[in-house]
Amino acid sequence: MSESLLIPCPHCNGLNRIPAGRLSDQPKCGRCKQTVLLSKPFNLTQGDYASQIKGDLPLLVDVWAEWCGPCKSFAPTFEQAATQLSGRVRLAKLDSEANQQLSAQLGIRSIPSLILFKDGREVARQSGAMPSQQLMAWLTSQGI
Repeated sequence: MSESLLIPCPHCNGLNRIPAGRLSDQPKCGRCKQTVLLSKPFNLTQGDYASQIKGDLPLLVDVWAEWCGPCKSFAPTFEQAATQLSGRVRLAKLDSEANQQLSAQLGIRSIPSLILFKDGREVARQSGAMPSQQLMAWLTSQGI
């Protein structure tokens, strides 16, 4: 019998129970019928935050802003990581300008900032853009 994981839908925030062995089968949300595990980052907002940090798959959040040069240069690396890590960790982007209250709540002092959530709690944080190899090494050091 396969272990099931609870994973929030990035589209409707509905919680889905997905067998661990089926994570690579592009499971659909029971509520909105859209793909639950994306191979690209999804947009995180103040309204989604509480629902999205829950679940059994870790959530890696890239906090960025449109005017930030290093944020723009890091974006392709983060996109690539989403493809490589699909089924192991979910990736989301938080626009710090559009979500100033949440950014303040999270204590964002510099961007880009990466925040890793497991089981609804922040477990690691890293500031600054980094190359893909360094990002993967950091995630490996966090047990991803």
